[in-house]
Amino acid sequence: MSGTPALEPGRPWPLGASWDGRGVNFALFSAHAESVELCLFEGTQRRVVPLGERTDQVWHGYLPDAAPGLRYAYRVHGPKAPQLGHRFDAQRWLLDPYAREIVGRFSWPAHDDPAHCLSGAVVDDAFDWNGDRPPATPWSETLLYEVHVKGISRQHPGVPEVLRGTYAGLASPAMIEHFQRLGVTALNLLPVHHFLDEQRLVNEGRVNYWGYNTLAFFAPEPRYAARIGGQTVIAEFKAMVRTLHSAGLEVILDVVFNHTAETDEWGPTISFRGIDNRSYYRLPAGNLAGYENYSGCGNTLNLAHPRVLQLVMDALRYWVEVMHVDGFRFDLAAALTRDSAFLGALRQDPVLQRVKLIAEPWDVGPDGYRLGRFLPGWSEWNDRFRDDVRAFWLTGEAGVGQLAQRLAGSSEIFEAAGREPQAGINFITAHDGFTLRDLVSYQNKHNELNGEDNRDGHSHNFSTNCGEEGDSQDPIVVEKRRRLQRALLATLLIAQGVPMLQSGDELGRTQAGNNNAYCQDNTLTWLDWRNADGELIDFVAGLVALRQRFPQFQRRHWLTGAEDAAGQPDVLWWHPAGRPMRVGDWQSRKLGALGIQLTPEATAGGNEDVGSPVLCLISRDDIPVSFLLPEGAWRQICDSSSAAPFATIRREKTTLVAARSVQVLTPA
Repeated sequence: MSGTPALEPGRPWPLGASWDGRGVNFALFSAHAESVELCLFEGTQRRVVPLGERTDQVWHGYLPDAAPGLRYAYRVHGPKAPQLGHRFDAQRWLLDPYAREIVGRFSWPAHDDPAHCLSGAVVDDAFDWNGDRPPATPWSETLLYEVHVKGISRQHPGVPEVLRGTYAGLASPAMIEHFQRLGVTALNLLPVHHFLDEQRLVNEGRVNYWGYNTLAFFAPEPRYAARIGGQTVIAEFKAMVRTLHSAGLEVILDVVFNHTAETDEWGPTISFRGIDNRSYYRLPAGNLAGYENYSGCGNTLNLAHPRVLQLVMDALRYWVEVMHVDGFRFDLAAALTRDSAFLGALRQDPVLQRVKLIAEPWDVGPDGYRLGRFLPGWSEWNDRFRDDVRAFWLTGEAGVGQLAQRLAGSSEIFEAAGREPQAGINFITAHDGFTLRDLVSYQNKHNELNGEDNRDGHSHNFSTNCGEEGDSQDPIVVEKRRRLQRALLATLLIAQGVPMLQSGDELGRTQAGNNNAYCQDNTLTWLDWRNADGELIDFVAGLVALRQRFPQFQRRHWLTGAEDAAGQPDVLWWHPAGRPMRVGDWQSRKLGALGIQLTPEATAGGNEDVGSPVLCLISRDDIPVSFLLPEGAWRQICDSSSAAPFATIRREKTTLVAARSVQVLTPA
């Protein structure tokens, strides 16, 4: 290290540490710093050199002959005046916000000793993509599959043990076989940006399993890397994407730009806070020593600042252009839209325009619920679908009118802004909440293992235990649960909009009633493949195949009731008595059954079934309901209650819809 040449002036762009083949350029933004030092590590040796150049609030320098693998951090000098919003501490070794690879492991309490601090590492972005091309699945044909990188393969017997729980394991042949068997088109990965475990969890012997505590927005989380043959974390992630793409699967990242792992004023100073606290975070006007907390996690990133907005945009482009991902789901996305140009910046960006953008359209701040208020080009998690469908099937708190709105794509939420049905991401369950099996097995949450006296997690889940809390051997209870799970899945996959499955629901996975298992990195959350419900997997795969076979379920435009050239309306709502639904029917609190008949859009084509209407009959009643069918002969192609759900049966004039079930019919 002693022979390291002095820094040359370098340039203020791009931000971060950039290797050009002959040396490395370092550039760090800080509007309020008084001076910045670059810290270089090699084993136990370190060298501190000043970044003497400053251009437009960017401190920069160039190190000749430096190469990938070089470890580095910063020390930033400035006022330590929390009352003015400044929290500089020149004794801290600070992580570059643009670091591509993180070296070291953070431990509590936070250390000033460089032997224990996190540092960035210079990387070489070269990788043989072998002609990789994104699947570019149209939104109307997309089926999302929400998955935890570790949890899905950690116990899979078909995945080599050394690969279980890793990026490489996610892309292993056994996993791809399952994804293709189901028919899903996109994997929505829970956070894979480098994240930290909160001090409280570490003190209690737990971890942040979900990963919603990001520290570094450019760096893939190393705990999910197998590192076989010395492969780097970045190379393993890229290889995973390349393999999934070759199997026709898109990769969507769950990203957390609403807050960072530095938490509140009592949290650790690791990066942003020590570099320029007043720029990076939203601070209350009347209390610059505190933080605005729209995330519920202690702080909120300040996307109203141009350089912070640039950080987010640069990170998103990096994951698309360099890592080849296909889109993003933005956690607590409402926090990103407050007083910022974020939505407009994304809309005009030539790289990000072409990828899938999904918002979780709320945060915990004032006016934080913003479902339906994002721009065209965005899709949003539709919690109204989740709640109304659950309430219809499980608690009776929603009627046929509410169910119909969800089946039709929630047009009252999304259509007014000029958006299409694909603006809504429909789901029954997700990572935060009950699994599908638990949704019909538990009346109440059971989160005692989380160490918060069962205070955490939602208490109103529209769930039912079907007569007995938890596991049951009662055949009546077991059958009711079986039917309700299948009815919920069928409803999801016949509805307009984009469906999302939570991984493991098709296996019959349980978390023993824990609806907030964010800190459970163990067999409670890892998928139990050895005890998977094979019949349920086949049922889900059959439903997905049915959805893909009939474009009537994947319409690109809204249902209107208008007739086509043959006089057939695009949608017909059907009463069990054999007539169209009437105003009074929609208002009935007793009616628990209805039908929806769909005809294809004029542009649809591709197989003999496309031109035919599809009739879906739904009944939540406790006894079978007889439906008079529309004129003509029909064939039943799906009965969610049946032991042979996809057997074809001819129906004349009437059909009997079993209790708590969904039937799908086409003209005979």
